[in-house]
Amino acid sequence: MRAVRHQLLQRRRLIAAVLVGAACLTGLRTLAPAPPDTVEVTVARRDLPAGARLTGADLTTAQFLASTAPSALSANPVGRVLTGPIGRGEAVTSLRLVGPDLAAAQPGQTLLPVRLPDAGMATLLRPGDSVDLYATDPGTGAARLLATDVAVLATPQDLPDGPAGGSGGALVVMGVPPSSALDITGASLAEFLTVALSR
Repeated sequence: MRAVRHQLLQRRRLIAAVLVGAACLTGLRTLAPAPPDTVEVTVARRDLPAGARLTGADLTTAQFLASTAPSALSANPVGRVLTGPIGRGEAVTSLRLVGPDLAAAQPGQTLLPVRLPDAGMATLLRPGDSVDLYATDPGTGAARLLATDVAVLATPQDLPDGPAGGSGGALVVMGVPPSSALDITGASLAEFLTVALSR
């Protein structure tokens, strides 16, 4: 026992240093803040234009802080159509996609796909534009105003120019007043539709 005691006394400074170091390490771990919560978010792998139909190759995932992750994230955006352009690394939310959530975000409006006979006209439009919608009788040439301040919500991409665009025109998703939806639908079947940028 005397030999053991002698050895401990000789090494007491080393033992004390080890104990102090262990205590400091334990204290630092206790005081250090916990790592922030993160969530996995689906984002664009590259810049994507309005009207693009998303594929798996267009998308990837990134870790966002839970406190900064956007709301209304889309659970499965593959196959959905973008209402507007998004940049590389931008989160894909349901409000950026044509669908029920987009309709819910447009209170007081009816989402209506409107076929413009001149596809080149559709290439001039961007989501967020506000337009006036006109119908022209092909027989008489008389024009009438269908609706004002119509919101452009989604536009197609890669369209040829010219009447009918070589493929029957172009569909543009618009937010229209419910009272005008029926008139616009009927006019699109018998008359030529055109738009004027209201702002």
